Amino acid sequence: MEQTEKLILASASPRRRELLAQVGYPFEVLTVPVEENLPRTLPPEEYAMRTAEKKARAVMDRAGDGRTVLAADTVVVHRGEILGKPRDAEDAARTLRRLAGGRHEVITGCALGRGTRIALFFERTYVWMRALSDGEIAAYVKTGEPLDKAGSYGIQGRGALLVERIEGDYFNVVGLPLCRVGREMDSFLR
Repeated sequence: MEQTEKLILASASPRRRELLAQVGYPFEVLTVPVEENLPRTLPPEEYAMRTAEKKARAVMDRAGDGRTVLAADTVVVHRGEILGKPRDAEDAARTLRRLAGGRHEVITGCALGRGTRIALFFERTYVWMRALSDGEIAAYVKTGEPLDKAGSYGIQGRGALLVERIEGDYFNVVGLPLCRVGREMDSFLR
């Protein structure tokens, strides 16, 4: 659990930065743009892990100093379909209407890399969203919060009012499964 080496976080996500800081991991952020163009026909776990791997490898190539890199990709899955970030407010509202009153999955794929080694893993959390009226959806979308988030909501913000319950890791829904990352890092760095 003790982390002395400064980790490279291959993510621009402020939520992932906050989570790593919360548990005391020393890290710096380095991102390299990568196209998230894998086929959405891949199993969602594979899609998330392979996207995280692309991000990690791009940063590993840039950093080039044998340091440990952590990358992640979070997807929301509804009835087997991967739902990405909304294109606009209308798309966010459409996604929320689909999720309202039912269960969906949040899967975060992670990649840990160092030198030529890379380890991939994922975490899955089930989320039940309460039934929502069109007015509630419109009011939430108007806040702007859902516009940069997979599944069009943020459980760590106002979106918490939409979620009835979860089964699994809360931090996974935020964007980084901390307990799993800690265990995997301990194993990877041995």
